[in-house]
Parts: sequence; C-alpha cells; structure tokens
Amino acid sequence: MLLALLPAQAQRISTEQKTINVGQVLYKTPVSTDFKLKNKSLKTLRIREVKTSCGCTTASYPETVGMGKEFTITAVYDARTLGHFNKQLAIYAGREPLILTLQGEVVSEIKDFAGNYPFTLGELKTDANDCEFDDVNKGDRPTKRIHIFNNSDKTAQPLFMHLPDYLTAEISPSRIAPRHAGVATLTLDSRKLRDFGLTQTNIYLGFAPGEKVSEATLIPVSTVLLPHFPHTAEQHNSLAPQIKLSADSLTLGSFNGRPRLKGEIELSNIGNAPLEVRNLQMFTSGLEISLSKTTIEPHTQAKLKITAIADQLKTAKRTPRILMITNDPRKPKIVIKINVN
Repeated sequence: MLLALLPAQAQRISTEQKTINVGQVLYKTPVSTDFKLKNKSLKTLRIREVKTSCGCTTASYPETVGMGKEFTITAVYDARTLGHFNKQLAIYAGREPLILTLQGEVVSEIKDFAGNYPFTLGELKTDANDCEFDDVNKGDRPTKRIHIFNNSDKTAQPLFMHLPDYLTAEISPSRIAPRHAGVATLTLDSRKLRDFGLTQTNIYLGFAPGEKVSEATLIPVSTVLLPHFPHTAEQHNSLAPQIKLSADSLTLGSFNGRPRLKGEIELSNIGNAPLEVRNLQMFTSGLEISLSKTTIEPHTQAKLKITAIADQLKTAKRTPRILMITNDPRKPKIVIKINVN
C-alpha cells in the first residue's frame, strides 16, 4: 500500500495507540473508532489533511488544535468486504505525517468465545494463565490464543508487558468494554531463539497503558525448540541411537512433612550409535536432577536421579516436569512428569 511507504510519526503529535483493533465487525455495518492524540508543540497545530489508504475509510478531524491540547480523529470503515482489514490514515500537520492504523475482521456473524474464564489476572479474567509453544522447529512462527474477559466497570485497553524480542502480541479488540471479551494472539518467532531446548520467560497482562507489572498478572511462557536433523537415510536405519526409559513419569508420593522426596529413572540406549543427552532442563523450580553420564554407548544405561523439594514446589507456578533433548531422531524431545502430593 502507498501509505506503508510514508515516513514515521511526526514529533509534534503524540498518541498512546497508533494502532486500534476493533475486533469483529458485522458485514456492511460501518465501524467507527476514535484515536486520541495530543499537540506537543509550543504553538497551534494546523492539520492540513488526513489521507486514508482506500475510499472505504473516511476520517473526521479538527483543522486546528491549541498548544498542548488533546484532540480526536475519528475513522470510519464501511465494512463492505468480508475478512481481515488493515486500513491506514496519514495525518499531515508538519513535514512528516503521523500514520495511524485501524484493524479488525468483517464477519457475517459475530461469534463469541463459548468457554470459561477460570483465571483472574487483576481486573481481567482469562481462559489460560500460562502459554506453551511445544515442538517448535527453527523457522516456525506458531501462535497461541488467550481469551480475555473484562471483569471491571471500566473500558480495558489490555497490553502485554515485558515481551521478549521473540514474542509479539496482538489483542482484538484493542478496547474491551465492561463485561465484554476479546482475544490475545501471541506469535513466536523461532528464528530469534538462541538455543534449542527449553526457553522460559514471564510476561504480564496489563489492564491499560501505564499499569505496573504485578505478580497477579504474570503469565509464564515456555518454548521447546527441537534440534535439527538432516533428512538422510542414516537417521532411520539401524545405525541411529535409540533411547528407552524405564518410566515416562515418576510418582514420588507425599511429602508428609519431609523436606525432600527422591527417585530415579533408567535411560537405556537400545540403538547402535552413541546416545547423547544434549540438554536436560526443568520446567519449574523445586527439582534437583543429576544424570550419571550424558553420552550413553550402545546397549548401556545411565541413571537420572530426581529430588523434589517441598518448600520450592509450594510456590511453583508450573507443573513439575523435566525436559530432555537427545540425538535420537525418533525421540529428540522427552518430557518426564514428576508427580508429588
């Protein structure tokens, strides 16, 4: 689009939201949204023109704005085309235009989320309080959705805080009315992950811009990046290593006042090449692990010793699990669940 090539925001105008997503819009039902802006200059602002990226979008705006004053630009999209839309407005008030974006989806029928919102994150309720990107290959861009319900009497402008560079988020609609719902889409760019295996971070779901991070709004995010195996016949023949576990999960029982519980799992290499345990990580605190050897020769074994620590598991937000990355092309990733009471 032509407007995509225009320069970035003019410094004379500020706004908290350059992009507004209005969510689902009924076909042939025009949708209107207000962009809130402010004149940051030390003189009256004169808006010469507001250009839109197509004739399907119109804009109304004041021609002059006093020094330091706030103002509104209203965009209206005619919703005559089904599907996602991404329309731009260019505000000309100086040498460089300010670009605003109106997004959403035109549908023939509004479909609301039919599930529940069992988790409370501040004044918002959600259908999930964690996010896992599992079995990711380098180059993948998987997405995860979190449905959000505004449980307050105020309009919410939800946003994610402390996003790492490999995660992006989009929330639709950008503004959620009281007792209404929206959906957040998290996208992972696996090319920006440094190492295979487990990568973990914490993000925070804020109610509106300016809100501080809080443990009450924390969402743990886990990613498992698989190692790359060249597509050769050799990995499928009898020369490849092959792992076998004595158990896929480990039940340690009840603490009953004891500070620690211990157990072990045996790893066997039933293949004909050395088996390498390339990565051994825990999804949560509260576990201690040790492996007797990381290279297991054909037809030999190794011991994985596991200790669960009562005090640490009490505050753990994730299910206690162990991730193992190996050079077995049949099972490059193994997750062992640890059961304690």
